[in-house]
Amino acid sequence: MEEVASIPKTETELEQDINNENVNDIELPVGSKAPGEWYVVHTYSGYENKIKIDLSKRIESMNMQNKIFDILIPEAQEVEYKGGKRKVVSRRVFPGYVIVNMIMDEDSWYVVRHTPGVTGFVGSGNKPVPLQDYEIEKILQQMGLVESKPKIIDIDVGENVRVKTGPFANFEGVVRELLPDRGKIRVNISMFGRETPVELDYEQIDKL
Repeated sequence: MEEVASIPKTETELEQDINNENVNDIELPVGSKAPGEWYVVHTYSGYENKIKIDLSKRIESMNMQNKIFDILIPEAQEVEYKGGKRKVVSRRVFPGYVIVNMIMDEDSWYVVRHTPGVTGFVGSGNKPVPLQDYEIEKILQQMGLVESKPKIIDIDVGENVRVKTGPFANFEGVVRELLPDRGKIRVNISMFGRETPVELDYEQIDKL
């Protein structure tokens, strides 16, 4: 993938075109329902939040709400176990990138591309390439903006497993029940000579 770095009109011409455009009151959808296509924009790493704020201000000041609809910083919710406690944290999926839902033309290209901190669109040759439906769907699922199916692994009742994380890390046990609708599994773990039933996330275990 290459970043686009060419534009047919001069910046002065585009600035005049945008300032002369009359935009009425427009009710804008957000998230996956936005009417444009999703494009990946390369930015300076660590400046994603600032760029989102600055681009939002440019969209408003340059009356581009009818062409640029939504800006997302791809993040995923991950589960961490520290001190035996379960904690959900957000992590950047693609550091140095934001995704923008927009109708691509010379004017909207100009507004996004010339936002301070933006270094280019991701595309092929001289043309920005929008994300495919399955690609944006996956990103939105990771961000928790659309519902995703719980993770399921290939395991059956009666199989032996080892716990990887959490308060029962390194313990071994036997699968007693699968809970696929919740993405969990019930395991009997041997502790102090007796079996203890525990409920675990799929990502906490490995098959033996």
